[in-house]
Amino acid sequence: MSRIGKQAITLPEGVTVTVGKDNVVTVKGKKGELKQQIDRDITVEVVDGHVHLKRPTDQIRHRALHGLYRALVANMVKGVTEGIIRKLELIGVGFKAANQGNVLDLSLGYSHNIIFEVPNELKVTTAQEKGQNPLITLEGIDKQLIGQVAAKLRSLRKPEPYKGKGVRYVGEIVRKKAGKAAGK
Repeated sequence: MSRIGKQAITLPEGVTVTVGKDNVVTVKGKKGELKQQIDRDITVEVVDGHVHLKRPTDQIRHRALHGLYRALVANMVKGVTEGIIRKLELIGVGFKAANQGNVLDLSLGYSHNIIFEVPNELKVTTAQEKGQNPLITLEGIDKQLIGQVAAKLRSLRKPEPYKGKGVRYVGEIVRKKAGKAAGK
């Protein structure tokens, strides 16, 4: 049995989960509504404020999907109740971030600024305090979308292993390499 898949998802107060035709799970909460298509082999039951996902057999495919869809539904429940926040920091001399609405203007050491448009489902804010690295904060209810946008922003200038410059998640540890030997 999948350790993740067999755990029931407890529904907080004010959250409703409905299973529609074609196995589409809809989660509604105070922050919004999310939908997810579930594989036809996985059954979803809502009983007494708990969501249970069941699989028909112990095939490798069913075991993998069981844990996957349980995690996706749990992330949807968390998103519509608390919301999801992801923070990125820009580490490097002259690295800057500014936003106007959902359009980010990034200065990452290239010859030109990068204009990045964030999807309308997310809220983006930037902060730049003296003596601190610039911060980009992504907020929304869809964990999958936030992760995808954050990964795209990070890929614009990945942290390099010698000085650690680049875009990284807050709290991410970058292993540094020793530079060229000074001499023999």
